Amino acid sequence: MSFASRFTLISLIAAVAVPATALAGPPPQSLFMDNCSACHQPTGKGIKGAFPALAGSALVQGDPTLLTTTVLNGRAGMPAFKDDLSDADLAGILTYARSSWGNKGAPVTAADIAKIRKAPPKARGLQAH
Repeated sequence: MSFASRFTLISLIAAVAVPATALAGPPPQSLFMDNCSACHQPTGKGIKGAFPALAGSALVQGDPTLLTTTVLNGRAGMPAFKDDLSDADLAGILTYARSSWGNKGAPVTAADIAKIRKAPPKARGLQAH
């Protein structure tokens, strides 16, 4: 294979790979900063008495269904994000929060979010988080 043929093949592969990366959307940390950090802070420590900490939070690290439902529907002054963010974006944000600041929660997928949107769990009542 000639140099020109190899160069063309490599250029073609690169041209196909770049759009796939671009379609992935903004990085989860960036989405968190844009949508959550004003209240929960970039450090995940929240603001005492006003906005709960995400770092070390049982809600964040626990059942992803409860966390997802809370973020989709809002709670106790927190806005609902169900109409503002895609399943992929929400999954990225939740996975970021579940794995940042020492948290050890499992990832959340876009399929998990879609499933919860279609069949939300029964309400558990308002509880402080």
